[in-house]
Amino acid sequence: MARPYQDNVASQVPPSQDTAAGPIIRTIHLSDLHQALRLGWEDFKSVPSHAIILCVIYPLLGLVLARTVFGYAVLPLLFPLAAGFALLGPFAALGLYELSSRRERGEEPSAWDALEVLRSPSFGAMLGLGTLLLALFVTWVATAQAIYITVFGYEGASSASDFVQRVLTTPQGWWLIIVGCGVGFLFALLALCISVVSFPMMLDRHASAGEAMVTSLRVVAKNPVMIAAWGLIVAALLVVGSLPFFLGLAVVLPLLGHATWHLYRAVVAVDPNARPIPPRPPRERRPAADFPANLFPWRRRD
Repeated sequence: MARPYQDNVASQVPPSQDTAAGPIIRTIHLSDLHQALRLGWEDFKSVPSHAIILCVIYPLLGLVLARTVFGYAVLPLLFPLAAGFALLGPFAALGLYELSSRRERGEEPSAWDALEVLRSPSFGAMLGLGTLLLALFVTWVATAQAIYITVFGYEGASSASDFVQRVLTTPQGWWLIIVGCGVGFLFALLALCISVVSFPMMLDRHASAGEAMVTSLRVVAKNPVMIAAWGLIVAALLVVGSLPFFLGLAVVLPLLGHATWHLYRAVVAVDPNARPIPPRPPRERRPAADFPANLFPWRRRD
């Protein structure tokens, strides 16, 4: 069923003074967060197969990490790696925004429609911001490792129980928890501020990465309490989804991805000057017999 939103796309008319300053930001409340999660769950139930296509990498990564931990060498990094999903999640959910957008327009999308995001005119901007989030993730993991080495040195834990005992029963372990969570919070806060609505906006309005990040910062500035509450909801759901062995992320990540789209719709007002851009032509179907020639379409003859 189509929802009472209008599609926001790149405007084809000269912007007014109001729109030139950026999109209008609404004030949201807890009811809007609940509504975003509810609509996100409806989207997930409508197209559940996309969890396998878009999110299977997360449970697999979790299982690989769990297996690696048996060597105890990267055990201290297990929590930072799991927490890092919150940094990369907005970029990983690109296809989910596409599916929610299509359902919003009254279409009946399939899981494969999520790949249409690759044909978006703003995909380059999305990739650029995604690279920034990846760099933030790598920096966070390196910082977490440096904090652990500062506390316990380079000597690794002899077993999982030894690591748990170090962290939970020693003053150094408690210091590690406090400092590590504090620094991790700063990384998560930075990622949330620059990406809370950035990717949905780039998909919807074909905005540049800079415009999208500025809009996200404006959203946070106008709704600091509600965005903080949203960040806590995301963190809590990611913790729940990480059990057992990150398998729950196959449900949690699609839910959060769809809900983020509806949060964007709730907090960013519709562009009154937007004109619909003609839909992209359907992708040409080519027989398998043409492979590998169809990889080089510019060399095909009529």
